Amino acid sequence: MIKNILVTGGAGYIGSHVIVKLHEKGYNPIIIDDFSNSDKSVLDGLKKITGKEFKLYEGDILDQNLLNQVFTEFNIDGVIHFAAKKAVGESVEKPLLYYKNNVSGLVSLLESMTKNGVTSLVFSSSCTVYGQPDKLPVTEESPKQPANSPYGNTKQIGEEIIEDLVNSNTPLTAIALRYFNPVGAHPSAEIGELPLGIPNNLVPFITQTGAGLRDHLTVYGNDYETSDGTCIRDYIHVMDLADAHVSALSCLEEQSGNSHFDVINVGTGKGNTVLEVIKSFEKVSESNLNYQIGSRRPGDIEKIYAQVDKSQKVLRWETQHSLDEALRDAWNWQKKLSNI
Repeated sequence: MIKNILVTGGAGYIGSHVIVKLHEKGYNPIIIDDFSNSDKSVLDGLKKITGKEFKLYEGDILDQNLLNQVFTEFNIDGVIHFAAKKAVGESVEKPLLYYKNNVSGLVSLLESMTKNGVTSLVFSSSCTVYGQPDKLPVTEESPKQPANSPYGNTKQIGEEIIEDLVNSNTPLTAIALRYFNPVGAHPSAEIGELPLGIPNNLVPFITQTGAGLRDHLTVYGNDYETSDGTCIRDYIHVMDLADAHVSALSCLEEQSGNSHFDVINVGTGKGNTVLEVIKSFEKVSESNLNYQIGSRRPGDIEKIYAQVDKSQKVLRWETQHSLDEALRDAWNWQKKLSNI
């Protein structure tokens, strides 16, 4: 029997790639999205890749009537929860918006899941819960640091809410995936990262600069204690990340009936500096990027990358794509957007 998987925020960057992977693995994904941070053009991309139009509910996860409609119309077997505001800077300026959407939205979803007897949840968390770690690589046992932003705090709170619900003897089985820095696009260039306005993330800023949409890229600081002085992050191809969500879903299915909560890092286990990412882009695009060195940006973490032993053991999953592949796919997606 084909299993129905509800994907909140399924038209977003990561969500849309997960839709493709779910379809490939024989699941039937159902999308809820309010399109506040995504574009309906992604639906055309999904159809071109899969040949299928997926059931879409346009609306907000705070809308209990909408959620109950979805759970009533479909026998939902599991939920992958992405729907959340995600811009760190905006969260500092609008903390109540982030707590309402990310925290109250999660509570709303969990209430509907409980009411309708849905017990499998994959939660989109973040490595921001670690702050600036004392030791690298970061393991799931690394202590969580005070969040640097309301956004990061909503991810910490979200994990705590889920764990509290599991500990209350509610028959919920949940995995929080703490992912690092998703980059890249679907190899077809039909879907990819589509930031609204000025990108907050490095790779779309790089590709937009390469396409001439931005005058230049500023590298914030080259005096860190790293190989070339620039910050280190763990960049994971979005297709690998999508695979991890489907693997997490399979893991939950095996544990069905056993109330359980787990957290798992999802990264490559390797860190790359900002300049290494730029060099990778220059290599795959066969062009020079216009960038300049600026001063450090307040709040930036010097270096962080994942320990991936647990994801390999528990999810039976590991990354397949290189940084060059991620930059190549991101660039092909940008060229399609820009008609280059």
